[in-house]
Amino acid sequence: MSDTGNGGNQGNAGLQGGAPPIAIHAQYIKDLSFENPLSPASLMPLAKPPQIDLNVMVKMRQLEGRTFEVALVMGADARNTENNDALFIMELVYCAVVTLGEVPQEAVGPLLLIETPRLLFPFARAILANVSREAGFPPLQVAPVDFVALYRQQQNEAAQAMPDIGVKSDAPVN
Repeated sequence: MSDTGNGGNQGNAGLQGGAPPIAIHAQYIKDLSFENPLSPASLMPLAKPPQIDLNVMVKMRQLEGRTFEVALVMGADARNTENNDALFIMELVYCAVVTLGEVPQEAVGPLLLIETPRLLFPFARAILANVSREAGFPPLQVAPVDFVALYRQQQNEAAQAMPDIGVKSDAPVN
């Protein structure tokens, strides 16, 4: 006889009283910019594929209590490889309002700066592809982003920006 009751979901119920570690309340475009500075000449076929530089950054700010706004900032700069002319410049700030459940303090950063952007990324990637296509270019295909490596890089940069707070003494060491 099979169990059809709620007992089959006990694996998830053990997490902090069944509450998820993160709840997404809304996701939205906060800022979207597209520039095609040389149009219509930029839409002519190129002899070589363009050079596309993609920048990805994750930001967050606390709204209240355990609720945060997480922003996935993605910028793309496409240039003609022959003369370095800008073909298009695009920036997207795609956000989510999230609330954290009862999680340990050391999990807050990874949940907000790794897991949340990982959930937002497919939507942001689709927006970039659609905007570039609607602008007359081939859809911009953004490769998956390693948000763990990005988080570590941001942590290292923040640590290096912190001033050294050591105590300096001119007294001789015995």
